[in-house]
Amino acid sequence: MEEKNNQLNIELSAEVAEGIYSNLAVISHSSSEFVIDFIRIMPGAPKANVKSRIILTPEHAKRLMIALQDNISKFEHHNGKINTPGNGPVTPPIPMGFGGGEA
Repeated sequence: MEEKNNQLNIELSAEVAEGIYSNLAVISHSSSEFVIDFIRIMPGAPKANVKSRIILTPEHAKRLMIALQDNISKFEHHNGKINTPGNGPVTPPIPMGFGGGEA
């Protein structure tokens, strides 16, 4: 019997490969999806714009969380612990008076 190739070819355009810088993520959810808004806040600017919005199923959001946890663990193993304020969950206050959502 012939084996099936289960590889997925992923293409990355030059424009997308440049990436988008974000220093704030606002996460919200409904019963059917998670929405992550990536925002760039500039010092002294009176407002900030969403630079990218990603919409995920709950299952994919959980897979993303697990993948991030794994990558952070590997990063800290090689580079040392990432410093975060306080001892609780990493939910820094939204800077410069922005409100809403969870970071």
